[in-house]
Amino acid sequence: MDEKILISNAKVINDDALRAADILLCGGRIARIAPHLDADNDCLRFDAGGRLLTYGLCDLHVHFREPGQEQKETIASGSRAAARGGYTTVCTMPNLSPAPDAPDTLSVECQRIADSAVIDVLPYATLTLGRKGQQPVDMSALKSHAIAFSDDGSGIQSEDVMRDLMRQAAKEDVIIAAHCEDNSLLHGGYIHDGNYARQHGHRGICSESEWGQISRDLRLALETGCRYHVCHISTTESVEVIRKYKALGARVTCETAPHYLALCDDDLQEDGRFKMNPPLRSATDRAALIRGIQDGTIDVIATDHAPHTPEEKCRGLEKSPFGIVGLETAFPVLYTKLVQTGVITLSRLMELLCEKPREIFRISGSLSEGASADVALFDIDTEYVINSADFFSKGKATPFDGWKVQGKCLLTLRQGKVAYYDNALKNHPICQHLA
Repeated sequence: MDEKILISNAKVINDDALRAADILLCGGRIARIAPHLDADNDCLRFDAGGRLLTYGLCDLHVHFREPGQEQKETIASGSRAAARGGYTTVCTMPNLSPAPDAPDTLSVECQRIADSAVIDVLPYATLTLGRKGQQPVDMSALKSHAIAFSDDGSGIQSEDVMRDLMRQAAKEDVIIAAHCEDNSLLHGGYIHDGNYARQHGHRGICSESEWGQISRDLRLALETGCRYHVCHISTTESVEVIRKYKALGARVTCETAPHYLALCDDDLQEDGRFKMNPPLRSATDRAALIRGIQDGTIDVIATDHAPHTPEEKCRGLEKSPFGIVGLETAFPVLYTKLVQTGVITLSRLMELLCEKPREIFRISGSLSEGASADVALFDIDTEYVINSADFFSKGKATPFDGWKVQGKCLLTLRQGKVAYYDNALKNHPICQHLA
């Protein structure tokens, strides 16, 4: 018999307002949504207590480190962390060993996903062999198992190589997701080339190292007609050039990350948990990014969840590796900093975290009848303190440690099964029966 679950007394987003709804799940799918539903006797019931119920969040940019660096994260630990943040779908970047640059190497990651993921984990393949930026992969051989193609962590330095990649991507109708970084402009920098760097004797990364390569690539994207997605933008000029090329008709989309919207280089501390790539930019850049999410220039917020061991991240700004974790803090930080302050609506936040990522990358799912029963329940009324010691991720480095926020995820279901539940729900029958 198909499992039936009635989630009653929930609030869902409808036309920028929260409205009461009951949701009936059956056989791993959403069967009905209505203001009030009567449950059959064989239905497992869950009272949402008037809390926010959304479709599962979707992150286009995470690093789960497996295979190759399991001491930092595994597919099991990373997917559990994602579920704890309300995510039911994530796309894993190919900074792995072996690099997923051919069907046999990609199959290694796919098998590990099948064995241990608690949510949907969709892998990227590399753009170039070995992720070395030189010889293009065979996209036709990889596209049936890869969500998109990226050399994330490294920009494609050669214009000729990028043009060849874009021509192949246009032919195969696949997405290039680009980490844009001009190595000739880095000069050993590791934080933003701004006031903090100059005042504290740090080497800076200039903004042009990002936006210059974006500008080059968008010219090529317009020329070739390929689908092109810009990863983790952080600068004013990046927003401006993307806005320009969208108006010209380029098939371009882009993402930024929660930390670029909530922080700037004025917030830096001499601590590895404030070091990521791109770096935290200026307050002016942060304001430009916020305008970008308000006017639709920026399509997606992705976490760039990039865990490292605590030993690696305790070496300060200069010597710690780039990367922070973000899956377990994204929704509460963004809800608290952007929605509660009136910067954007809750509906717009869900577009950025759930709807647009799925639309752009052609990933199915929505809070509608017939869709997969992938849902998350958030308490948006109760304040709590972010404590990295509680994270499911192996990585603990976050600039948001100790922040007071609202928007804690209490329950995540994937295909009608419990992927995560908060300790407050551990004795509820739905968690005992469906976990």
